[in-house]
Formats: sequence, structure tokens, C-alpha cells
Amino acid sequence: VMDIAAAQEVLGRVGRLDRIDLILPDGPAGDVQRAAALLPPGAQILRSSSRTRTTEEMTQAFRLNLTALSLLALVCGVFLIYNTMVFSVVQRRTLIGTLRAIGVTRGQVFGLVLGEAAVVALLGTAAGLGAGVLLARELVRLVTQTINDLYFVVTVRELAVPVAILVKGGVLGIGATLTAALAPALEATNAPPRAVLSRSALEVRLRRVLPRVTLAGAGMLALGGGLLAIPSGGGKGLIVSFAGLFAVILGAALLSPGATVALVRLLRPAMGSLFGILGRMAAGGVVASLSRTAVAIAALVIAVSATIGIGVMIDSFRGTVVRWLDATLHSDIYLGTPSRAGGFSGGDLDPDVALRMAKLPGVARVNLLRRTELPSEDGPVRLIVLGTDLRGLSGYELKEGRPSEVWPAFQDQDAVVVSEPFSHRRGVSNGDRLRLRTAAGDREFRVVGIYYDYASDRGLVLMSRRTYLRHWPDRPLTGFSVDLKPGVNVEESVRRLRAALAKEPGGEGLSIQSNRTLKKVSMAIFDRTFRITSVLRMVSGLVAFIGVLSALMALQLERARELGVLRANGLTPGQVWHLVTSQTGLLGLAAGLLSLPVGLALAAIMIFVVNRRSFGWTIRMEVDPAILLGALALALGAALLAGIYPAWKMSRTSPALALREE
Repeated sequence: VMDIAAAQEVLGRVGRLDRIDLILPDGPAGDVQRAAALLPPGAQILRSSSRTRTTEEMTQAFRLNLTALSLLALVCGVFLIYNTMVFSVVQRRTLIGTLRAIGVTRGQVFGLVLGEAAVVALLGTAAGLGAGVLLARELVRLVTQTINDLYFVVTVRELAVPVAILVKGGVLGIGATLTAALAPALEATNAPPRAVLSRSALEVRLRRVLPRVTLAGAGMLALGGGLLAIPSGGGKGLIVSFAGLFAVILGAALLSPGATVALVRLLRPAMGSLFGILGRMAAGGVVASLSRTAVAIAALVIAVSATIGIGVMIDSFRGTVVRWLDATLHSDIYLGTPSRAGGFSGGDLDPDVALRMAKLPGVARVNLLRRTELPSEDGPVRLIVLGTDLRGLSGYELKEGRPSEVWPAFQDQDAVVVSEPFSHRRGVSNGDRLRLRTAAGDREFRVVGIYYDYASDRGLVLMSRRTYLRHWPDRPLTGFSVDLKPGVNVEESVRRLRAALAKEPGGEGLSIQSNRTLKKVSMAIFDRTFRITSVLRMVSGLVAFIGVLSALMALQLERARELGVLRANGLTPGQVWHLVTSQTGLLGLAAGLLSLPVGLALAAIMIFVVNRRSFGWTIRMEVDPAILLGALALALGAALLAGIYPAWKMSRTSPALALREE
């Protein structure tokens, strides 16, 4: 913090101000016109609300994407709650049947189950709110770092927990719990006493409704596809896109039971060949217990497909950014002034310094660079001024326009080239006129091309230095890059440049990075940006694992008599273990195989619809087989781990207990 007069002297800007904050009295708009008449050329009056709106718009897509990922974790949590309540009902199936037989009404049973769910909701939500605050303390560091890397510099010293956020979390927690508990409560209520005591009644009822559930799933997929096909942009367009994405996820969940039946029937001969009669029994058991395994499979499919979708999206984005960096960063060494806000706020550099560096041994040429922001009613326009030849410009890959026509026009005419995100956000097309505020007032520049860029989702405008100096008396640089002669050692040249710059006024503070170092730093920023998504992926995967465990525990309670009879007929504890483990592994394998097409569909939606509407970037979809194999191993491993304890319990089933019950 420094007094303005002292800052003007230190920075060599005597008599110059960057901005005046003007407070006008309430009244007619004539005060604005009178103030505007006093301004020198190149200055303009902008409402403070436009700056606030720009800040909001910068982070809107980022916040919306995080919200969507959080809701995805909540969807997986709903399946967990459902399985938990089912387990609670199954544990007391005999008790509920007995109560119904001696006169307890359906309403009383419904109130009992839903009341228990309400208690679980209150306790779980209270614990969740506390855990959420603790988790937020760690996540806020990741989010702050991402905002600093991508948008603007911000320092968060303490965690703010608005009451509205806690209320929203409480409503979501309690509402999701009660909603998920409705189906188990109705299951315990609607069946007659004898059916409650009978396990087969559930399976008969499920097979009766399975075609309708499958049809509903197909309808949700169609609805999701329709929502995603609606051409839209902005915040509302993103909400429509996410609604379509969640419709596809729910459609896949509803299709999972029917798809599981078809898949297990295909796998049953192979299971019989590999494991004999126990293999066929395991395959039959998955289908025979579909009322319990269906929800576990659906939860596992959603969690694993989300892992595939996010993994493929990040991997595709990373590959696209790597190729873009390889094409764009063609110089050997990059030098710049210390800066913030993406390099658009910082010190200035005398261009004569760059010209003197061009005369050092081993240097073939230098490419001059100036970053600046121009004010506008729609928010600041980020301008990159390039002082380079056609060789330096060839690294920019054009989305619209021919290089042989674009770059000569870019250098010799009042023309600009805009980035793909800028075209997306501002609605600027190739051939349009872009109005920019110059030192002599507003002037239109012809857009001669649109190029691929992943440095900023706000968008950038490229202008040649020759054009820039015609309209702005602004010679200083932000930085420059150095092309070395063939065979010259890069590290040695960096040391030589650093020694030469130490003798220049202000040169010792310049940042000097080799091509390889700059790429490494850029990818480190990229990886930090997506680190928070890995946390949400872990949460959804953990929830799915617990969901499978609770479903298998419920199944273990319900199959105790069946396995007891099998033990009485000669099945050994080891064979029971083998049977249950095979069934659990088959459940995980089915979920993993079903998650592959669902995950790839989610990746395509996020890459080609959500990401493009959020940021305007074109990403090439790349599918690494390792991601698919890892997802399949995750589903299989989660199911097998979740099945260890139920398998151990089932293998210890007492034949005497089963015979006595029968």
C-alpha cells in the first residue's frame, strides 16, 4: 500500500492515473454526460455494476460445474440411503409380518419406517454438515488456487459458512433421506402379512414391474438426449445441459436391472464352464435376488461411470492442452515481468532491453509481447499484442480462416484474431467487426480469424504490434521470447541472459523460463485445477462401495435359510464361500461392463456439450484403455471387497437353524 504521489514517482508514471472511482449524486443522467465531456481521449465512464458482473461471469461456469459434481455425489448418496433403509426393513421382515398379522395397520408400519428414516436423516445430516465444514477447510485451498491460476488473485484467510448454505445442506440431506426411504417404507407397508413373511413375493413383484422400469429408463435417456440437443448458451443453457446429463444418469440407473438380467444370462454358460454348478448357481442367484442386487448394481454403475466420464474428460482435455502447448510454445526461452491475473496485471519492460538481448551470442531472434486489458461495457477485453514474424504466428492453430490469408492480413491491416472462447462468450464470428477502445476513442477492427486457445476461458484477442502502436502510444512490453540458433544449449543461454539482464535497469526482476520449464509449470496448473474433481470421485466411489456392502448384507440375511438348506444337503462352508464370492464378483463384473458405455456417454456429453457451453473450448475426445480397465477393476474390486464379510457370515450358516425354521 503506497500513496499515489509516491507510487507515480517510483513507477515512472508521474501525472498519470489508472482509474478514478466517481460517486454521482442521485438524480438525472445528465451528470454522466457532463463528466464524460471532461475526459481526455481514450478514457471512458463505466458503471461499477459492469465490473461486478464481469467478476461473477468469470467464475459462474466454474461454480456451476462444481455444483453439478456435488449433486452427482448426492445422487450416489441417495442409493446408499435406499440400501441402508432396505437393510433395516429386511432385518425386521419377520417382525413386521408378525405385527401386521396381529393387527398393526399399514399406516403404523409406514410411520415406523419413515420415523426411523427421519431420525437417521437428522443424525446423518447433522454429522454431514459438520464433516462438510471440515472438508471445506481443505477444499477452499484447492478452489482458491484454481481461481488464482485461472481468473484473478484472491486471498482467503478464513472460512465463511453462511447460514443459508447450512439450511440448504440440511434440506438436501433430510429430503434425500426421506425420499430414498419411501420405497422401503411402502414395501414394508403395502404387502399383506403373509407376503411380508415370504421372500419370493418381492421377486415376483419386481419381475412384474421390470419391463416398466426398463421403459422408464429408455424414456429418461430420450428426455436427456432431447435436453442436450436444445441449442442454448449462458447460465440457463448450462442448467438445461446438466438437467439432460442427470436425466441420462438416471436413465442408465433404471436400465441397469434389465441390462443385468440380459448380461448375466449371457455370462451364465461361461460361469458354468469355469466354476461348474456353483458358477451357474451364482449367476442364477444374481437374477433371483434382483430386488436387492439391482439397486447395488445401479449405484455401482453410476459411481464407476462417473469415474470413467470424468477421467476420460480430464485425460482428453490434458492431451488437447499438451498438443496446444507444443504448437504454441515454439520459442526456446520466455522472459516476462512479474505479474498476476494471468499476466495482464504487472510491471512494464522497455522494448530496448529485448532488442539488446537479441544481439547476444546464440540468439537468432526475439519475439515481443504485450498483454493489456481494454475496458468495455461487457467487461475488460484481454488483448495480446504480438511482435513476431509469420514463423512465430504459425504456431497458432486456426479454427476459422486460412493461415495463408489470415496472418498477412493480421500483420498489415487493422485486423485482429480472436480466441475460440472469446468468440463463444461475445458472439463474435469470423469477418465481424470488433469495437475496441483506443487512445483516440472507439474504433472497429476486422476479425480475420478464430484460433484454438486454452489459456483463458474469458477469451483473448490477438493484435500485431504494428497495428497496436498505430492506435495506442504504448511502447512498453510485458515480456518477450527468444529463439536460439540451431545447436545452442538452452540452459547455457538462460544463464547468459540472466547475467546480461542483471546489468539492465529492472532486468534482475524478470522471470526467465525455458520452453520445457514453462510447459511443466502450465501442466502443473492444469493438474491443480482438476484436483478437486478427484476428491468428488473418491466420495462417489466410497458411497457406491458402502451401497454394495449394505445390499449384500441385506441379501445375506434373506438367504440365510436357503443357504442353510444347501448346507444340510452337503454344501461345505468352502463351497458356500465360493458360491457367494462368485456371485459378488459377477455382480461387480456386470456393473463394470455396464458402466463402460455409460461412462463413455457421460464423457462425450461433458466434452462436447457441457464443456463447450461452459467455456467454449473444443476438446478432442481420447479414450485411454487404461481408464476403462481401471474402472472395470474398480467395480470388480469394490464388489469383491464388499462381499468378504457377507460371504464369511453366509459360510458359517447353521444347517440346524435352517431346518428348525423350515
